Amino acid sequence: MYRTFSVSAQRSLRRIFIETKQQLRHRSSVKVNTAILFVPQQEAWIIERFGKFNQILEPGFNFIIPIIDSIKYIQSLKEIAIEIPEQHAITRDNVTLLLDGVLYLRVTDPYKASYGIEEPEFAITQLAQTTMRSELGKISLDTVFRERESLNVQIVEAINKASEAWGILCLRYEIRNIKLPQRIQEAMQMQVEAERKKRAAILESEGIREAEINVAEGRKQARILNSEANKQEQINQATGEGEAQVVKARAQASAIDLVSRALSQTNGMNAVSMKIAEQYVAAFGNLAKQGNTVILPANTGDVTNMVTQAMAIYNTISGKGCALVAEKDNDHSKVDLAHQTLDHTQLSTYSKVHTDEHAHQKEDKDEFHQEELKNTYDHRDEKSKEHDEKSKES
Repeated sequence: MYRTFSVSAQRSLRRIFIETKQQLRHRSSVKVNTAILFVPQQEAWIIERFGKFNQILEPGFNFIIPIIDSIKYIQSLKEIAIEIPEQHAITRDNVTLLLDGVLYLRVTDPYKASYGIEEPEFAITQLAQTTMRSELGKISLDTVFRERESLNVQIVEAINKASEAWGILCLRYEIRNIKLPQRIQEAMQMQVEAERKKRAAILESEGIREAEINVAEGRKQARILNSEANKQEQINQATGEGEAQVVKARAQASAIDLVSRALSQTNGMNAVSMKIAEQYVAAFGNLAKQGNTVILPANTGDVTNMVTQAMAIYNTISGKGCALVAEKDNDHSKVDLAHQTLDHTQLSTYSKVHTDEHAHQKEDKDEFHQEELKNTYDHRDEKSKEHDEKSKES
C-alpha cells in the first residue's frame, strides 16, 4: 500500500524530483506521483537516475523510484508551429526584402531533442532565418513571387539537413508576408498597369479586326447572293422570253393557218380587201397626230389602187388564187375570223408598199396588176351570180 501525502508534501516532492519549468519544453498537466506516474498521450518523459539518463517513459501507467529517479525533460511529440520573426533578405538582383514566415516541426527523437541541443526552438528559428536568407540570395525578385512554393520546399530541405542531429523534423515552411521597398512597389505597380494597358490595347485591336473581318465577310456574302439572284433573274427572264417567243411563234403559225383557210373560203378576198382599205384610211388619219417624217407614195389618195397593189402582192407570194366554194351561211363568221388574223400580214404588206424606194418605177406594173385584179373581180361576180341563182332555185 502506498502512503497518501498531503498537498504541502506533494509540493516538496515536486521540487525535489522535478526540475524547474525553464528546463522543460512542455509541462504535463497531470499530477506527478512519487512512485506512480501517468504519462499523457503524445508526450515523452525523460527520466534520470543519479543525474544520468535512465529511460524514456511512454504514455500510460509507469513506475519510478522516488528520490533515486527524477523527471528531467518532458518532450511533446505533437506538431508544433513556430513563428519566424521578420528579417531582411537580399535577392540576386540586389532588392532588399522584409519577410517573415511560419515553421511547422515535430520531435521525432526525444533523447536527441533533450541532449542534442540546448533550446531547440531557438536553434530552429535561427536556422530557418539563415536558410531563408541564403535561398533568397540565389533567385531574383520575380522568381520569389513566381516560384514561392519551390522556395518553401528548398528551405525545408536545408533545415532538415541541419536538424537531423537534434531529433527534430521540419514538416513545412510557409513564407507569410513579403514587404518591398516603396520605390520597388511603385515600379511594379507601373509595370502591372502598363501590362494591363498593353493587353487592353491588344484586345481592342483584335476586336476591331474581328469586326472588320465580319463586316467584310458579310459584304462578300451579300455580293455573292446578289450575283446569284441576278443570275437566276437572267435565267428566268431568258426562259420566259424563250417561252414567249415559242408561244408567239405558235400563235403566228396558227394565225397564218387561219388566214390561209379564211382566204380560201367564199368572199374571203372581199373581206380582206375591205379590211385593208379600213386600216389604210385609219393609218393616214394617225399621221397628223405624230411629228414623224415618213415616205409616202404619190397616189396616197387612191385607196382602190393601194388595195389592188396589196392584193396583187399577196397573189404573187401565194402563187394561187382564192377558192370561192364555201357556203353562204358561213361567210360572216369566216370573214370576222379573217379580220382578226390578218393584222400581221396586212401591216407587213402596208409597210412594204409605203417604204418602197422605187415606187415611181413600178407605176407601169400597177396598171397590169389592176387589170388582173379587175379580171378577178369580174370572175368573182360571175361566180356570185351563179351561186345566187342556184340558191334561188333551191
